[in-house]
This record gives sequence, C-alpha cells and structure tokens, in this order.
Amino acid sequence: MPVPADPNPAGHGPLDVLGVPGQVNLDYAATAPCARAAADAVAELLPWYASVHRGAGALSRRCTLAYERARQQVGDFLGVRPDDHVVFTRNTTDALNLLARVLPPGGKVVTFASEHHANLLPWPVDTVRLPVPGSPGAAVRALDAALRELRRGTDGSAPILVAVTGASNVTGECWPIADLARAAHRHGARIVLDAAQLAPHAEVDISALAVDYVAVSGHKLYAPFGIGVLAGRADWLDAAPPYLAGGGATRTVGPATNDVDWADGPGRHEAGTPNLLGAVALAAVCEALTGADRPALYAREQALLAHLRTGLAATPDVVELRTFDADAPRVGIVSFVVAGRDSAQVAAELAQRWQIGLRDGLFCAHPLARRLLTEAGTRSGRPDLPPTALRASIGLGSTTRQVDRLLAALAALG
Repeated sequence: MPVPADPNPAGHGPLDVLGVPGQVNLDYAATAPCARAAADAVAELLPWYASVHRGAGALSRRCTLAYERARQQVGDFLGVRPDDHVVFTRNTTDALNLLARVLPPGGKVVTFASEHHANLLPWPVDTVRLPVPGSPGAAVRALDAALRELRRGTDGSAPILVAVTGASNVTGECWPIADLARAAHRHGARIVLDAAQLAPHAEVDISALAVDYVAVSGHKLYAPFGIGVLAGRADWLDAAPPYLAGGGATRTVGPATNDVDWADGPGRHEAGTPNLLGAVALAAVCEALTGADRPALYAREQALLAHLRTGLAATPDVVELRTFDADAPRVGIVSFVVAGRDSAQVAAELAQRWQIGLRDGLFCAHPLARRLLTEAGTRSGRPDLPPTALRASIGLGSTTRQVDRLLAALAALG
C-alpha cells in the first residue's frame, strides 16, 4: 500500500484539525484534536449564547433551535431510526452509565473481558463477562452460546443487553458488530455498540448495523467540548426514572415530594442546563464528515496505518499487541512495547527529546491490556517486556512525516 501524501498544512477546511506547531500528536484515541468545523461553530454561536428551552428572547430561541438542530444532525450521522432517542451526555462513559441505569428490572448484561472500562464497570455485578476471543468468529460463537445458556429453561422474555465495542481502544481491531447483533437478536437480546473509537474512523449506522443503542464521545470525534451521545430505542429510556433529577426532566412538579410527572423523550435524561456548545460542536463535525469523501479518508488512514505498523515491525525490540490475526481489520490505533524498556520512560523520552505525544499504560482496559502483554511475550519469545504498553493513534491531520518521526525516534532510543 503506497504511503499517502500529507494533507496541506495551510488548509482551512472544516476537517482540518488545530494543533501546536512542532508538536507531534499521536494520541488521538485518548482525545482527538479539535476540528476547525467544531471551533468555528462554537465561535459563531458564542455571541448568542443563552438558555436552552427556557427563554422567550431572540438569543434563547436561537440557542434552542441550534441545540435541537444539533440533535437531529447527530442522529442523522448515526443513522437513527425514526422512533429512536438521541440523548446528549458528557461522553461515552456517561452514555453507558445512563443505559445501565435504564436497564429494566431483572435485566441481564453480557459483555467481553476485552472492553474498555466504560463498557465493563457500569453494568450490574452479575453481568456475564465472556473471555477475550481469539478471532471475530470466536466472539460471535461465544456470544451465541452464552445467550443460549441464559435463555435455557426460561420463557425468553427477560431483558438481556449485549455490550460490545466497535473498535478496540487498545489494538484498533474492529469487531463483527453486524454478526454480533444478529446473534443477540436471535435470542431476543438487545445490543449496545460502544462506538467511541469506531465513529471517528468509519461510518456508524445504527439501522444498517441493526444495533439497538450506540454510544459516542465528542472528544474522540474532533469536538472536545464535553459532549457525548446515547442514541437508540426509546422504550427503556422512557420507562425508567431520569438519570438525573432536575429542571428540564419534568413536565410538572406538584407540592408533594413525589408529585412529579417526568418528561418523555431525550429531555427526561438531560436535566439541568444542557451543554449547548458541545452539542453544536459535535453536530458541526458530524455534518462535515457526512459531506466528506469518507471512503477516501478511510483509505488514506489505512495506508498511513500500514506504514506505521510496517515501520514498527522493522524496529528492533518493538513488539505489537494484538487480539486477532495480524491482518484483521482495524482503525488507526497501534499498541506496542519496547522490550527491555519501561513504557512510561519511553513515552517521556519521546515527548522531551522529539516532541512526540503517545499514550502509555494499560489504556483503561486493564484486563485486555495485561492479557495482550502476556501473549506478546509468548509470541515474541521475549521475557523482558514491560508491564505496560505504548499506544500510537492517528486520524485527521496525521501525516507520514509524523509517523516517520516516531519511527526514527524509536530506532534512536538509547
């Protein structure tokens, strides 16, 4: 695959990203840089900034319109069905905690040990946590078997929610979401897709994937203004008590303590003054991505990713972490270790000497990262791998020059 040409650094398109000259940001999987579309949308609205849903003045009316228009644009970007809700949250973690709170009584959750903590920790203590699969096919077979066992001897009516990632935040490997959704629905279960890492790199369409819920974060999607989204089926959301109790979540409040008529719709779980600027920023990026040539963006990123992985494989003492086969589909995320070197020290040296920003640690996916570090030691035959890893992640604005700078720095480590 040819190395892609670098984007024009002087460009001013909506999907150009902001940054600091001289600093190489290869930590998109943690927090992506701000897209110009998001920054421009916020700057345009700031003079009008006012209350949402609560004012009669021109400023408030404009802000209310902008907020609800943002909801529509984000919903369109995610391919929601006509009767789905689009609830604004703080981030993916918040969105999945909201879904955990509205899970019907007696509901069961099934997930994998390979998930980010955001998709491990919010669920009930009796959640079924399946082992890390060795392949996409193994994941589907394990889920099918687990659901069959859960339904055994029952009438099949108890709520079950399957919670899976779209792309691993540790390895970037893509999961077989459509196949997992079919397995879930075959057993009368619902499925939520943690698309925090997938949505910035590939199209996520709730209808096409046939998933029931999707959670995303604005700060992964080039809109770092404290916004997230839970989108999907309305019935669980409308039946449960509000995630947060307060103004905006009610229709009426009477004199008695419990005399409250809660609102239906997204507002039921959006109590308090909403994050208007975050919603508008995220919608602007969604609109810009929708209008872009996404297959071309994906192809360019894949070429750059292949260049990065090839360079890492050729660098002495570097071992890549992976769950599936080396050629499994993935987005622009690579985790690796430098044998004989502490990962935190390597990250610090890359930052200080070469102005390269990476992530080091276990990436809020401790069970998976530890397993992959053990597997990497066995696969490479190296007994001197460190207990934590490094992660390089790319996206809009990443360049061949930046990747080559990382590879040169790793090769030059003393």
